[in-house]
Amino acid sequence: MRYLSTRGDSAATRPGFGDILLAGLAPDGGLYLPERYPRVDASILAGWRRLLTENGPDANGYAALAASVISEFVGDIPLADLTNLCEKAYGRAAFPDPQVVPVTELSGGIWISHLSGGPTAAFKDLAMQLLGQLFEYQLARTGTELNILGATSGDTGSAAEYAMLGREGVRVFMLTPAGRMTPFQQAQMFSLDDPAIVNIAVDGVFDDCQDLVKAVNADASFKQRYHLGAVNSINWARLVAQVVYYVASWIRATSADDQRVSFTVPTGNFGNICAGHIAREMGVPIDTLVLATNENNVLDEFFRTGSYRVRSAAETHATSSPSMDISKASNFERFIFDLLGRDGDRVRHLFGELLPTQGYFDLSDTAEFAGLRERYGFVSSSSTHADRVSTIGEVWARDGVLIDPHTADAVKVAAEFVQPGVPMIVTETALPVKFAETIVEAIGSEPAPDPRFAGIENLPRHVIDLPNDAEALKALIAQRVDH
Repeated sequence: MRYLSTRGDSAATRPGFGDILLAGLAPDGGLYLPERYPRVDASILAGWRRLLTENGPDANGYAALAASVISEFVGDIPLADLTNLCEKAYGRAAFPDPQVVPVTELSGGIWISHLSGGPTAAFKDLAMQLLGQLFEYQLARTGTELNILGATSGDTGSAAEYAMLGREGVRVFMLTPAGRMTPFQQAQMFSLDDPAIVNIAVDGVFDDCQDLVKAVNADASFKQRYHLGAVNSINWARLVAQVVYYVASWIRATSADDQRVSFTVPTGNFGNICAGHIAREMGVPIDTLVLATNENNVLDEFFRTGSYRVRSAAETHATSSPSMDISKASNFERFIFDLLGRDGDRVRHLFGELLPTQGYFDLSDTAEFAGLRERYGFVSSSSTHADRVSTIGEVWARDGVLIDPHTADAVKVAAEFVQPGVPMIVTETALPVKFAETIVEAIGSEPAPDPRFAGIENLPRHVIDLPNDAEALKALIAQRVDH
């Protein structure tokens, strides 16, 4: 399996999985995708079901499934090594529930895929725990070090830091939008006291943080000198790890290998639902992919109208589902590449020329957009604060399940697209304990405390304030690495 850039490249220079594992963006500013998506047939799907469900009580069926799914995309890591890495990533130390990703059936044809059983209580752990293992493995093979530069709107940062903490040859520089995360989310990151973990609060919104990451990565000599890598969902390895829980959720919600399901995914950066798109392209029986946004509805606007218009920081709302307060979706470029027949020249024009200069592009009059839903299964809708609060209360009263605000956005939207006989699976974002203020508003009491996080908001904070300036960020990285 070889990889190419969404902005076009020479077939002679296409790298393998190990080559792009630590890289993040492609040299031309595009995102990596495999030359082709592997296609799975009925026998492979049946085999995956057996791997997940027929292992003994002490075996890790999820790890076995992960190794099998990911091996479809990896040609340069021996299967035995990959299996060992997955067993470490998805062991009981990180994921106490032996199912790793259990599902719960709610009322009205909706299911919840519980993705938040990891060490930071967010779905990001499912990819980050494996990424930590993969990074350490690859660095040992190559004898190099890695300085991870990332941006977070809420949960990516803590999941990355907990996954990379203590790993040989790895530092983490994580950008956060100052004052834009919940107190719990801030505490999870800022309470870590380790010289290899550098938390940076940027004067701006998440999109500003993401732009800084891209700007620093665009300096090729700086990137090479300081061995910069990525853990945001621009990193292909993180995306492919997320494909696994779509497969697992489909298996747990069905009894037959040809039974179709749909997914509703709360998203801001298009990474999570992009993994669902890849699973569908592989041949996993996914009927509809429902994209749910909050008030920052840039992606919903595109799927309804064909116009993709990024918003400024001033236009980006601060909401009660803050991990989705994003107005410039990095992973969206991967889907547009597929939508436009993998035409790198057109993608480069849209994302490298039109967006930076005029701030939008419009595909509404194209044949590709006209056939989007039928070909790729995408639909979308949005949710508001009032919807979140109402949905949390209703699900708690009706089903006895407490959900976080982002998951509530998805449950609200999912109800618009339920089809008889087709399980509608909502991908959970995080545990409610991270969003106590909104939970109190919804049900009148705080979520049950998690003993793992007792007193976390009272711990000392370790964070550096930084202006929205790429040169200031580079100076900080250089000072910390060269020290």
